Amino acid sequence: MPRIENDIKLDFKDVLLRPKRSTLKSRSEVDLMRSYTFRNSKGSYRGIPIVAANMDTVGTFEMALALSKFTLFTAIHKHYSVDDWKEFATKNQECVQSAQGQVKGTLTDWYICVDVANGYSEHFVHFVKDVRQKYPTQTIMAGNVVTGEMVEELILAGADIIKVGIGPGSVCTTRKKTGVGYPQLSAVIECADAAHGLGGHIISDGGCTCPGDVSKAFGAGADFVMLGGMLAGHSESGGEVIEKNGKKYKLFYGMSSDTAMKRHAGGVAEYRASEGKTVEVVYKGPVDVTIRDVLGGVRSTCTYVGAGKLKELSRRTTFIRVTQQLNTVFGNDN
Repeated sequence: MPRIENDIKLDFKDVLLRPKRSTLKSRSEVDLMRSYTFRNSKGSYRGIPIVAANMDTVGTFEMALALSKFTLFTAIHKHYSVDDWKEFATKNQECVQSAQGQVKGTLTDWYICVDVANGYSEHFVHFVKDVRQKYPTQTIMAGNVVTGEMVEELILAGADIIKVGIGPGSVCTTRKKTGVGYPQLSAVIECADAAHGLGGHIISDGGCTCPGDVSKAFGAGADFVMLGGMLAGHSESGGEVIEKNGKKYKLFYGMSSDTAMKRHAGGVAEYRASEGKTVEVVYKGPVDVTIRDVLGGVRSTCTYVGAGKLKELSRRTTFIRVTQQLNTVFGNDN
């Protein structure tokens, strides 16, 4: 019989962080760097744990170059060829060395991202086990899931970092097409608790629309926050610039959209439906401005709650439920 869980699940839009007494004098005092040692690979990481999503309109080599300057890293999309990788590594040794410094290893010790829309498949769990057996020292990111029991199963199968999020992305239509999903804030809180109990880590993947949402994800216990839509539309994003009525745009689409399937697989298979949409994002120029805005916002969050380090933010976070986030009398743009 179907059943209904009575406890209410919350999204980023449903809460604000309660301010607390702080001894910090300036945002400049806040340390956003994190250091992790991973449960299964025993590898280590140091950097600001914000990740560009592995979408071909976001996870580009150009994005990796730009984000590495801020000690952020990029999950490169899977559609580059081996020759593309060799050329990039040869021409951008400084970026490669920066990434090696964050991961503390060699090129062969970089992350493996095992990414599917539905991480609840038994076949997927077996695949993660096989990858761990074949690559015992590499750090494995796996997902996506939204419940604690599946986080635990994937960590025990060999994954180090679990990607959390089903349906929250701005160009994801999974919830509309399937009726399946989980509000992202609650998913992060519950999955982080499960992962940390086993010494694992999670990435909050999707649902961030502004710097405040990034802070909420970290406050909820996310070890990393993955961004897609917030990094779309920039010079470093994939795709050509489109001009319409004197304005510039870039295409941004989900990796299960008609656009992505036609580009990379020849079209959507007859047995499935597209679970992504395609939008035109206003061209934003270099991504540096957006990154500084995000990092500045997270630093400001930390000053409001008295967290001198990003590491302390979740311990200093109290969420309050709200019915309204913003005063929109002059619109929602800013």
